[in-house]
Amino acid sequence: MEADGALDPVVLERELRAAVAADEKRERENDAKLRALRQRVPSYEEFRNIVLASHLKPLEKKDKMGKRRNVLWNPCAAHTKASQASDVELPQELDQLPGTSAEFYRDWRRCLKSGKEKYQLLLELGGKALGRIFQADLGFGLLGEFLTVLAENVCHEDRDAILQILQSLSCTKRFGLNVDLLSESEKDSSRDLFRKLQSMSRDFWTTGHPSGPAGCEAERQAHVMDASLQKEAKEERIVMELMKCYQVD
Repeated sequence: MEADGALDPVVLERELRAAVAADEKRERENDAKLRALRQRVPSYEEFRNIVLASHLKPLEKKDKMGKRRNVLWNPCAAHTKASQASDVELPQELDQLPGTSAEFYRDWRRCLKSGKEKYQLLLELGGKALGRIFQADLGFGLLGEFLTVLAENVCHEDRDAILQILQSLSCTKRFGLNVDLLSESEKDSSRDLFRKLQSMSRDFWTTGHPSGPAGCEAERQAHVMDASLQKEAKEERIVMELMKCYQVD
């Protein structure tokens, strides 16, 4: 209101816009709650994620015709057949990686249709970002899905990144409960993943190094192998510690 008692139209318009936006938000979230109840989501975390993502709108066909983002989905194939590497077009929603658990859950469920796509998203985010996203809690069922995707797509080039991911996930709240809630098939995937991680270490030393170098080259190779052995021993200890955390026999 102005000094002479007249109403300020700018202030009125701003207050009206704020009231309309608040009503739209309340109606949108109520619709999301009802939708989640009809879907009978199994946990409060999923219910909450649906409500938090209620402001997001599905892309229309015209929205998907814009900029493309190409990424190599199979790093193992690139290592051996770089000239034959194939690019896969990511959905435009993933031009920006998720930064919150709600955004991650949305992209994981809506945008990624194959295990290879999900595997690549985990690698692109990395252990540090995943640990930050799920610091408060890892959504119900996600741990088992992560372990399954990692077990099905793991390769030696990604071993360090996968160990970092597993370490970060093990530091999330209620991690022990999530491990206890793994299904039998997910537990099998967990065992398979750690078995592959261990075998990659053994295969690296049995097939990855030449034998019998001579002279100065032998000394240099011995120094390199000593440093590599120390690194590998450290990683092997990490694997053993993670196996205890993930309750792998």
